[in-house]
Amino acid sequence: MEEQKALLNEVASEGYDAGDKPFDFVGEGGETALVCEPDPSVREKISGSLKELGYQITTAEKAKDALKAMRFHLFDLVVVNERFDMTDPDTNDVLEYLENLNMTTRRRFFVALVSEKYRTTDNMAAFNRSVNLVINLKNIGDVGTIIKQGVADNRVFYHIFQETLQKMGKA
Repeated sequence: MEEQKALLNEVASEGYDAGDKPFDFVGEGGETALVCEPDPSVREKISGSLKELGYQITTAEKAKDALKAMRFHLFDLVVVNERFDMTDPDTNDVLEYLENLNMTTRRRFFVALVSEKYRTTDNMAAFNRSVNLVINLKNIGDVGTIIKQGVADNRVFYHIFQETLQKMGKA
């Protein structure tokens, strides 16, 4: 727990560096994704599928890189492996950072958890881990379809909420 706080504090205390910004330019309507996956072949499958869906992709090698990228950009989608830069899936720095965001900010992210132990689209596991969607590693070949459906379902579910926030000037 102390290591997680130390990493979050280290990233937060660092000064501004333009090199930490993940994108120089994102066109209007362009959606962005952050992929936090330790296995290069799985990372490539995820990134390729997301590119086909029209996302601009940033990949992170370590939790510190992911936290730096999220410091200056609100990603539309974050795909994170439960074991990303950790041996214990219950102490994931990226997931903890996202979990501790205020709810208005957190709802702007769609978070997909790549897991070996939870089944794909397990809503109770997603709720328990504070993510929007769970994708089992066995289903990684269908990651594009799974994410596309999950994002669409999420947009329908939160449509009225987001519309109300916009009317209130809080979106």
